[in-house]
Amino acid sequence: MILLESHNYIIQTTLAEKAIKPSSLDVQFVDFDGVRFRLSTPERKTSLLLSMNIRCWDELVNYGVHDILVREYGGLVKVQPEPEYNVSLEIDLDQIPPEGEQRDAFIKSISLLKRNALAAPFERGFREQKQLEQAGSGQGELMALHYRDEEVIYVQASPDRVTVIFSTVFREETDRIFGKVFLQEFVDARRLPNIQSAPQVLYTTRDPPLEIRHLPGLTDSEDIGYVTFVLFPRHFANPTVAESTISHIQLFRDYLHYHIKCSKAYMHSRMRHRVSEFQKVLNRAKTEAASVDRKTASGRSMSTFSR
Repeated sequence: MILLESHNYIIQTTLAEKAIKPSSLDVQFVDFDGVRFRLSTPERKTSLLLSMNIRCWDELVNYGVHDILVREYGGLVKVQPEPEYNVSLEIDLDQIPPEGEQRDAFIKSISLLKRNALAAPFERGFREQKQLEQAGSGQGELMALHYRDEEVIYVQASPDRVTVIFSTVFREETDRIFGKVFLQEFVDARRLPNIQSAPQVLYTTRDPPLEIRHLPGLTDSEDIGYVTFVLFPRHFANPTVAESTISHIQLFRDYLHYHIKCSKAYMHSRMRHRVSEFQKVLNRAKTEAASVDRKTASGRSMSTFSR
């Protein structure tokens, strides 16, 4: 099983290289879910500017993304981001920690910019769950992140849980079949003794879960699937566990579709291999020529070949 990393590899490697040998830079690249980044040196070689554009930024602002970014990056966050981008970090290479574990941790935190931004609704949901648990009743705000076209993440807190719902679009019939198989494995895996504490996973097609059924504009199509994760306090009560939970659940949609594509590629490679083997068998197959001995009226032999 391949697990996708929460950090951006391009940001991590580029910062590590420029910390050793500063130079002029202007690179634009795209991460999962169409998130755009730009790394540049607009003023001098030792001053890097990292900018990010994410589709659901306005929703993240409502859920407290500014507080999280200030907590994680402090003065690195620019008051006015770069044009066409939602947030910018200004990194002075002369001020970063010396080479070693501290520098690696600093660079890793910068490469987690998207992860930390998307953590806003989850952290808010965890806080609301604690408040509702103390109150003993009520429901938290239903937070929605329209992070992709036609796909949304919903987060809602309850007194005893936090519910996370992914709506995902399967463009092809084979994707729906593979997706159903994978998601059934998530359900069956919880029966194993060593992972019974994992979040509960529910999967439906076409019919949205009860938590979001009242929302307007939901698409009624066989191409739409809804995956529900039920997070209990044990999944986020401890800060370290909560951080890991947020990192993994953010990447669920990418994880699912990535493995669907890998499975299809593997099956296609096996089919091509099988066809190649069949062709070898056919090429080796030759029709045997049967020899028939015939004699003329005078008794002379006349050999003929039949195919």
